[in-house]
Formats: sequence, C-alpha cells, structure tokens
Amino acid sequence: MGMGLAGSIPGLIFVHVIYGLGFTTLFFRNFYVTIPHDLVKAAKVDGAGFFRIFWSIFLPLSLPIIVVTVIWQFTQIWNDFLFGVSFSQAGTQPVTVALNNIVNSTTGVKEYNVDMAAAIIAALPTLLVYAVAGKYFIRGLTAGSVKG
Repeated sequence: MGMGLAGSIPGLIFVHVIYGLGFTTLFFRNFYVTIPHDLVKAAKVDGAGFFRIFWSIFLPLSLPIIVVTVIWQFTQIWNDFLFGVSFSQAGTQPVTVALNNIVNSTTGVKEYNVDMAAAIIAALPTLLVYAVAGKYFIRGLTAGSVKG
C-alpha cells in the first residue's frame, strides 16, 4: 500500500515539510507572543471573531515572520544533504548531493577548482534570497526576541 513517495521529488518535499513544521511553528509562536494583547481585546470588543482577528490583525503584521520562515526553509532545503541522499534517487537529488558527486569522469580524480566553482554557483540562489529579503529577515528575527 505504497504512496509512491519513495525516491521522488514529492516525497522529498513531504519530508522537508514535516521536518520544518517544528521550527516554523516556533518562529510564528514567538512572533505572535510579541503582538500586544490589547489589539485582540479591542477587536473582540468590536465583535470580531477568531478568523476576523486573524485576517485583520495577525496576518497583516506577519510579513516579517513569513519572510524569515521562507528564507529559513529555503536555506535548509537548498543546503540539505542528508535527506537528499536518503530519500531521493539519482535524477532527483538536490544540488548538494551533485556537488559531492563531482568527479572527473576520465581520470576519476577530484578537481578542487571545479568543486569550488560549483560550490559558488550552488550558493548563488541562497545569496540572492538573502540579498533581496535581508531587511525583512533581520526585522523578523528581532521582532520575536524582546519580551515586554
């Protein structure tokens, strides 16, 4: 009664989603604790229910933590090696596994200049994500760090 997830990209995505749930839940919890409870009380006085409070108060304030979570998950998935080796096949392995497997096919010797060039190219997407969303990342990290 297999689900067909073994050795596939959807299976690898499923593993990363399950693995990332704990971290992202903690990030959001710590962020939402810093939102003043008076906002929720005022919305309840105005007659807002749970979903109205979430859509009107919490979600608009959540941009920094959403960006932090997306950057965190992207970086973790992009740099993943263990899950890529364990839960995928040759055609679906992530870039870190491909970097590990770079060997000169004619001599079988590792060429470190090729390895380093490939590592820099593989790091560019993560660097681009941090460059584009870096200010939100810092804002989101510091937003949940101060209590009171």
